[in-house]
Amino acid sequence: MKKIVLTGGGTLGHVTPHLAIIPRLKEAGYEIHYIGTENGMEAPKMRSVEGVTYHAVKSGKLRRYHSWQNFTDPFRVIAGAFQSARLMGKIKPDVVFSKGGFVAVPVVFGAWLHRIPVLCHESDLTPGLANKLCKPFASRFATTFPECAEALGKKAEMTGTPLRPELFSGSREKGLEFLGFDGKKPVLLMMGGSSGAQSVNYCLRKSLDRLTARFDVAHICGKGNLNPELDGTPGYTQVGFLDAELPDVLACTDIVLSRAGANALCEFQALGRPMLLVPYPKGASRGDQILNAKSLEKRGLCRVLMQEDMTPETLAEEIEKTWEEREVLEEALRNAPPADGTKRVLELIEEVQK
Repeated sequence: MKKIVLTGGGTLGHVTPHLAIIPRLKEAGYEIHYIGTENGMEAPKMRSVEGVTYHAVKSGKLRRYHSWQNFTDPFRVIAGAFQSARLMGKIKPDVVFSKGGFVAVPVVFGAWLHRIPVLCHESDLTPGLANKLCKPFASRFATTFPECAEALGKKAEMTGTPLRPELFSGSREKGLEFLGFDGKKPVLLMMGGSSGAQSVNYCLRKSLDRLTARFDVAHICGKGNLNPELDGTPGYTQVGFLDAELPDVLACTDIVLSRAGANALCEFQALGRPMLLVPYPKGASRGDQILNAKSLEKRGLCRVLMQEDMTPETLAEEIEKTWEEREVLEEALRNAPPADGTKRVLELIEEVQK
């Protein structure tokens, strides 16, 4: 039986592509192991997946800002590399698939020490720091954006992102029932990411009177961000987080308001949903979401509203413009290269072993 080690952590964006390929790896007869952090976001998620053995290693965070932990975390990374190397010797996997994040660096290095082939995947338009550090030790790179494949050089290929098949099997009727909508108005879905999006949440809620005249608004606001005062507002349903219900909610969605995380963009693109994107500003991130959004905008696949230009009024205006342009956006989405990279990533996992 072939063995594979999956790794990646820090955000759910580093985890969900693994969830897309795990069923296919099981079908192919792989014994599946996951190496992640002791207490990171990936730990509870992957520990709950049947048929996956979870291994925790130490890892420091790769910061681009000053922190006293920058002095201690390199030692945690070194410790994690030794732990990962030992695990590679113990598990003896045939291949490693890394989705990036700070935990991936010691795992990829540990695999390289044992001459185990590694396929890395980068979701954003520019390579993240973890994948830059992993580049010398990786056999191949798969990317979501063509610009990223070009930046990474000969090892890289644009594949798209592995997407969970259940996203495409939702029921519009069940989604409307879950949200409490009758389907007479188009559904606007606001999805801000695994931790929500405070500024967009605020502006959306401030423009509800205007928006609910035209749309039913489904608001995934992030855990801890519910506003009880808005419960029962006609045409508005808020939830902190969705998991099993998400495919049904996506099936009844007609237009999307979202941040610009790469995995979510691939999901919306694959589903053909018109998008208005409000990327995280440069000061709150390394700027990857701005680049992601601008890349899609350049290809005519979405509209973009920068956060510094966002007010309740401009947000409502841009949502309305996106809806008015929906047919043009939908056609561009239909004609775009496939966003679902599941098939090609699985092929590359086999290819790097040859």
